[in-house]
Amino acid sequence: MSENSKPMKEFRAGTVVVAIWAESTPVNGRAVPQYSIRVQKRYRDDKDGQWKTTTYFRPDELPKLGLVVSRAYEFLTLRETEEASAVAAS
Repeated sequence: MSENSKPMKEFRAGTVVVAIWAESTPVNGRAVPQYSIRVQKRYRDDKDGQWKTTTYFRPDELPKLGLVVSRAYEFLTLRETEEASAVAAS
């Protein structure tokens, strides 16, 4: 995952964000997708007014965190099922 690359998918709930990146890894001559997940929160710094990111969450943000992580898991699980079906059909 390159810092300058864009994720293939993002899920947001307010300021809580889960981003998914995909890379291909060769396995037995086939490109197999490998996924990386980043979980973070955006916030505006009171001191300088700049937007920043953190990986720390408050207890009241946990429901949003759970929601976006669940959505990312659902997305990847359904994607893997579709990819497996496509491979089996070919």
